[in-house]
Amino acid sequence: MQSKHRILLMHPMDPRGSKLGGIETHVRMILERHPADFSILFVGVDEFGDLPRGRISRVAAGDREVDFLPVAHIDSTLINLPGRKLAQSTTFKFALGALRHLRAIRAALKGSSASADLQRFEFAVLPKLLGLKTVQMVHGEGSKEQKMDSLIKKFWFAHRVNEWIALRLADKIQCVNANIIARFDAVMPFAARKAEVMTVSVDTRKFDVKPFDCGDGVFRVVFAGRLDAFKDPPLMFRVLAGVHARLGGKFEFHYVGTTDPARYEEFEAIRSFTAQRGFQPSEKVAEIVASCHAGVLTSYFEGMPCYLLETLSVGRPFCAIRLPQYDPLVVEGVSGSLVERSDPEALCMDELIAAFVRLWDDIRAGRVDPARVREKVEPYSIEVQMSRLFAHHRALQGAGRSNGPSRVGGVQSAALER
Repeated sequence: MQSKHRILLMHPMDPRGSKLGGIETHVRMILERHPADFSILFVGVDEFGDLPRGRISRVAAGDREVDFLPVAHIDSTLINLPGRKLAQSTTFKFALGALRHLRAIRAALKGSSASADLQRFEFAVLPKLLGLKTVQMVHGEGSKEQKMDSLIKKFWFAHRVNEWIALRLADKIQCVNANIIARFDAVMPFAARKAEVMTVSVDTRKFDVKPFDCGDGVFRVVFAGRLDAFKDPPLMFRVLAGVHARLGGKFEFHYVGTTDPARYEEFEAIRSFTAQRGFQPSEKVAEIVASCHAGVLTSYFEGMPCYLLETLSVGRPFCAIRLPQYDPLVVEGVSGSLVERSDPEALCMDELIAAFVRLWDDIRAGRVDPARVREKVEPYSIEVQMSRLFAHHRALQGAGRSNGPSRVGGVQSAALER
């Protein structure tokens, strides 16, 4: 089918590359699963230095092809590292490159009905310079006081200014959890009026449900993603060390990601029973998760972790520090346990250790059903959610009307009407 609609998708990653994160997973899903009546112009960065900047190359995205226009080169060895100075920032380099090649982007959109899809606030002005309407995705929350590795903490005021500008300019706003809309409602009602909840999605075909294998009696816990400071790796590692001790050493931790866990001194206590898997494509991640029994999350804040949805989709339960958006997903007696963060921290650490030990007993006794765990993520599947995103783009391009109110995970996801 000849494409009727065009999306300008802008994000500082290479669709062929190894950048990790929930945002990157969401972007890859758009590239790989867009409808037949859409074409994608992806403006990103080149990890390999083999493509001309400012010119379109056709690249594979799953079993699809997209137009890829790189505007900067950032080596694959650096793509997952946070910049320590503004000039080292991937986001800053990408924004400068996009401005430098704005004429090439305009030429690549010429003659098409197009709208823009953005994941970061910093790029909101660029589509408006091109005369495009925009869907703005809001992936995260958090505050200046909380732990994080990115330069956002250092330049918090600039981040908030960029957020205000982006939300003012956006024609539609999608937020990965209801807490974000509640904040908009309190401080930026203009944004709340055009916002809805749409979490990141999970490819339930790729992350298919699998039975447990408990044959060797070793309990395996998996974590996939970056070990940023806001994930609280020190607490995670202390909990895993405690589980290992409680189970008499019949325990393994599997880490899928490119962060060096040794940057945290607490890792030394779990190094001997940790399998570091490095960067893996999503198909391999699904295999690794299926070979394990449970997932772990100890974050201070999150949007909606792709890793959480993907692990549950395989049928693996979680023990985690509670965040409100986890409540529909991690249900006691079905898909794991949630523990409130405590002060002193030792209290919640002990509770998490005990929760993992109970969970392992339940798994071995057949009291945890992978199919019931999987049911928790069905509302978050690509098939359920992504059609809404593309409906908004059709509407912005004048081809129809966007979907009305819908619910995701029991949360009202329509724009808040006033």
